[in-house]
Amino acid sequence: MNDSMTSSKPYLVRAIYEWILDNRMTPHLVVDAGFPDTRVPMEFVADGRIVLNIAPGAVRGLVIGNEWIEFSARFGGTAREVLVPTEAVVGIFTRENGQGMVFPDPTYPEPTQAANAPAAGPKLAPLPSSKPGGSGDKPSPDRPKGKKGAPTLKVVK
Repeated sequence: MNDSMTSSKPYLVRAIYEWILDNRMTPHLVVDAGFPDTRVPMEFVADGRIVLNIAPGAVRGLVIGNEWIEFSARFGGTAREVLVPTEAVVGIFTRENGQGMVFPDPTYPEPTQAANAPAAGPKLAPLPSSKPGGSGDKPSPDRPKGKKGAPTLKVVK
């Protein structure tokens, strides 16, 4: 039996989500798209992260569970199923003013099959800043740059 407490992250995500909706703003999740078992549209991933609008009008069947966040949404006019381990969530914030909560980068699980796993997990860039021009990193072919400006996150104390 494990005596450690469960992660507080899903509880905080749910609370910040409700707070954002109560303030009539638009909730967005920042997700580490490379985290194992994360299913997001990779064509919208930039610098290893994807920003997902999880407002009630933008998604169907949103469930923010303790282990997974799941919903369906339209991306480029095509309906897609999204499945995100809560550990892959890097932040939740409002589109309108960037207020919300940032979480530490997720800890990748140890590979279970050494033959199929790379020597080390991918190193992902920090959350994008709001500075014009960005970091100057070139997108890789499998993770193109997003078309919209990057949101900023503010830590709520």
